[in-house]
Amino acid sequence: QVKLVESGGGSVQTGGSLRLSCEASGNSASSGCMAWFRQAPGKEREGVAAILSDDNTRYADSVKGRFTISKDHAKNTLYLQMNSLKPDDTAMYYCAADRLVAGGLALFDEEYSWWGQGTQVTVSS
Repeated sequence: QVKLVESGGGSVQTGGSLRLSCEASGNSASSGCMAWFRQAPGKEREGVAAILSDDNTRYADSVKGRFTISKDHAKNTLYLQMNSLKPDDTAMYYCAADRLVAGGLALFDEEYSWWGQGTQVTVSS
């Protein structure tokens, strides 16, 4: 059992920055791989960034060079630093976790068993 709690969302203008956090509690072995997903109104949920059990990372092309995913293992907390935000980044952002996810599948939501409740990010032009 893993509980994920996101925080850090908010409203910013184009070009601004936000840092999302996701605190994981419960069985830490079950959250070896963690990721951020997002879903905008009327759109499907999409993978944004993932960090694997070996700390390798994966990013969606749309956020490469702007977003950075990291994990504090001591605190079992996942972060997403988002810079140069655009209106297209507006969405509900979700944290997800699972024990083990293959690198090539890290941005597919069906690979994750545990999900947070989400935090809203709104970017205005």
